[in-house]
Amino acid sequence: MKDCVFCKIANGMLPSTKVYEDDDVIAILDINPATRGHTLVMPKTHYDNFLSTPREILTKVMIVAQRLGQIAMKQLHARGVNILTNCYPVAGQSVLHFHVHVIPRYDTTDGLQISMKDMSEEKINLPTIAKEITKGM
Repeated sequence: MKDCVFCKIANGMLPSTKVYEDDDVIAILDINPATRGHTLVMPKTHYDNFLSTPREILTKVMIVAQRLGQIAMKQLHARGVNILTNCYPVAGQSVLHFHVHVIPRYDTTDGLQISMKDMSEEKINLPTIAKEITKGM
């Protein structure tokens, strides 16, 4: 996609700090990192997000993300790592090109906070939700 910033990076039209590259995948340091070593792993070919990316490309991206997580633990002395992706703006996707964040974690106050609202008090009918999901499988 010609106006996609990640396509421009993958094609060498914009500068980046690469930490990995092969024929299908590129990994770059995030220019607005949540933590030291925050890396973005993406396919060189444009796919809008995780949900629209072919399985063989997903596999290649996730293998690189896993390796970079392992390296962050060993080389950057991270104590943990978050590996995540967002689909669509409502879920936090700001660049509509599939990418995976590999975020090294050093302690619980290091720049990234993920929290979930406790829904246990709400009226949630799990069997009904499960039935809706399984209809689509």
